[in-house]
Amino acid sequence: MNVSVNQDVDVTVVGAGPVGLVLAAELALSGATVQVLERRAEPDEAMKAGAINVPTAEALDRRGLLPAAEQVQREMIERVGPFSRMADDQPPGGGRRARGARFTGHFAGMVLDASLVDWSDPDLATHAAVAGARMVPQRELEELLAGHAARLGVPVRRGVEVTALEDTGDGVLVGTSAGTVRTGWLVGCDGGRSAVRRLAGIDFPGTDPELTGHLAVVDIADPEKLANGWAWSTRGAYRCGPQPGRVVTVEFDGARADRSAPVTLEEVQTSLRRVSGTDVTLTALRGAATRWTDNARQAAAYRSERVLLAGDAAHVHSPFGGQGLNLGVGDAMNLGWKLGAVVAGWAPEGLLDTYDAERRPLGAWVLDWTRAQIGVLRGDAKSAALREFVADLLSTRDGTTYAVKKISGVTQRIDLPGDHPLVGRFVPDLWLRDGSRLVDHGHGGGFLLLDRTADGAFVRLAAAWAGRVSSVTDGHATPAGVLVRPDGVVAWASDTTDIAAVTSLEAALHRWAGAPLSSPEHELG
Repeated sequence: MNVSVNQDVDVTVVGAGPVGLVLAAELALSGATVQVLERRAEPDEAMKAGAINVPTAEALDRRGLLPAAEQVQREMIERVGPFSRMADDQPPGGGRRARGARFTGHFAGMVLDASLVDWSDPDLATHAAVAGARMVPQRELEELLAGHAARLGVPVRRGVEVTALEDTGDGVLVGTSAGTVRTGWLVGCDGGRSAVRRLAGIDFPGTDPELTGHLAVVDIADPEKLANGWAWSTRGAYRCGPQPGRVVTVEFDGARADRSAPVTLEEVQTSLRRVSGTDVTLTALRGAATRWTDNARQAAAYRSERVLLAGDAAHVHSPFGGQGLNLGVGDAMNLGWKLGAVVAGWAPEGLLDTYDAERRPLGAWVLDWTRAQIGVLRGDAKSAALREFVADLLSTRDGTTYAVKKISGVTQRIDLPGDHPLVGRFVPDLWLRDGSRLVDHGHGGGFLLLDRTADGAFVRLAAAWAGRVSSVTDGHATPAGVLVRPDGVVAWASDTTDIAAVTSLEAALHRWAGAPLSSPEHELG
């Protein structure tokens, strides 16, 4: 197959999964020329993530994609909704789940009881606008993001494999199966076995795998032999549901399987029989099944000069808790505007150092979050005792609320200058007098400033950054002002409108939005 590639672009992204597509779209919004190279000739049809967390849904919202994501969720509920409310998703410690319960997730297979969650908790209550866009599987998300990138003019070159790279100091020469590409910057979004990471010589330390997991949708001749929901044994664990035929198996076998080989019906059946202790018979695979492990690693550096990593290329771990896809999308949102600013010339290369500094701690937390679940899942007596202890904690209001907040991502925070409680957090649902939300005014990317001063002092100051900062005025309320970065992180906030607030806003604008195009106005009017 002959595939043409752009020979000279600002940024080349390797990998056309959700992370690569998000990153490419963010770069296009910033005005950079970008192309995506993908070694697969066709989109990956294997089953992967089944839902997204709040920061990912809010990232879609900020780019005007919330209605499309909500439509995906409605279609998902039509297909699997009746089954997702069956008793196979039992809360820890037994009992029945309320029908129509909110999306909560699970910890090590222990499904979190929505009736125990304190939904009035401020972290949850102020990030509720995207509740109708959480059940978005990875396959549908890729389709949605591919359309978004295409509308922005991003070319995706499929069937192109990266074989070599050379950082020349002012760019990167990339050898590919379709010819050599010269690019200003190269970003590897090409998965856990990233060719970009390997060719760049970036170490990938971590912990070795001890389990093999399978995810598949199958036809089962005798489903009555299997328990509904999650079941544990000394051999591992398995789950049936929530939709008919969906099975997950976990075996602590040292992860000996060849992960590059296709998953067969016989392999899934053998694994399911071992962990269930039954002679259940599977008659067909419906779609491509997935094999995975608990390999947990994080790149020694997310950047090496003009080569950067995002998503699974930067960190891998087991899929428990559904954090991997979301962690990668967060990487792409954080890196996209920063790399775009460097390409555009209004930010120094040093801004890229904040990418590693901000995303690495969250990546390390996710690795430990998944490792903890593996410790609870093991089949030995000590792990079984620990599982009972954790289940007891997750049967309490405080324990369930804590776990749901962690899984949903609403407590994520970056360590940024400023003492306002919003600084470093993802912007909450800030409703305006006209019935819109602040994020409704920033679908085109860039910084977003909310001004609730009586005389528009914050807007007048930000006028010096015209083209990078979009301003929205509103009636007097708290907070009085908020500056949101393109990735949705609050860079500055104030409950007052005095000169100190104006001065701190100016410092935040200089720090994140570069040098002003004109002299800022300091007057309060």
